[in-house]
Amino acid sequence: MHTHDHKLEIRDFYRRVAESGGAVGCCGASCSHANPNEWGYTDADAAAAPAQANTNLGCGNPVALATLREGEAVLDLGSGGGFDCFLAADRVGPRGTVIGVDMTPEMVTKAREIQNQAGIENVSFRLGEIEHLPVPDRTIDVVLSNCVVNLAIDKRAVFEETRRVLKPGGRLAVMDMVSIAPLPTALADHAHAWPSCMAGAVTPGEIESMLWALGFERVRVAVQAERDACVRSWSPDVDLSPYVASASIEAVRPFTTGCC
Repeated sequence: MHTHDHKLEIRDFYRRVAESGGAVGCCGASCSHANPNEWGYTDADAAAAPAQANTNLGCGNPVALATLREGEAVLDLGSGGGFDCFLAADRVGPRGTVIGVDMTPEMVTKAREIQNQAGIENVSFRLGEIEHLPVPDRTIDVVLSNCVVNLAIDKRAVFEETRRVLKPGGRLAVMDMVSIAPLPTALADHAHAWPSCMAGAVTPGEIESMLWALGFERVRVAVQAERDACVRSWSPDVDLSPYVASASIEAVRPFTTGCC
């Protein structure tokens, strides 16, 4: 698929998700998402963020993975309705800041409306692509993302941008879908194969290789086998768990000198 066409497809799909209030699942209207608790969120998490921000399109809890500290600057790639941003804002407190970046204007509008209604002040939402982040160099302590990097054709560009915006010693804490077996042709050609986080998934080894090559340290990609039941719930028509899996992706930008 041409890059431009691919982005239009993704943007249109998530525009419909934003306008439907999350009623359109990642696999289409018939998709049945798991309860957020099954993805690693707690009842306390649900209480800490506005319920309408949760579009139920993640594949884990990157906020818990990140072990955020008070006063940190956090960036969420593909922030959607802002659920993880609001959780992060609660963790970093008033001295911390959270930025959400999303390429779908309707999602950014939705997140800003929820923020204004809730009166949450230490979060901002920006329109932009994760391959070209509207964020200055070396300003972020932690980069989060939840089931979004797989949607990008050029994943190396995403991780390059991530490294650019992270401070030395900054952390990457991502939950995403990875490929554990080749998709059958019928699934790969499905109309929602890219938006549903199937066709864009790459193997854990590919992600690790990209991160090491870009100079990250303490790289770890771990398949979350305990989430298989959640993956199976995505579609009533086919079991996706033999082909894709939820995984945690962690890395650290080293303390280096110079421009990089």
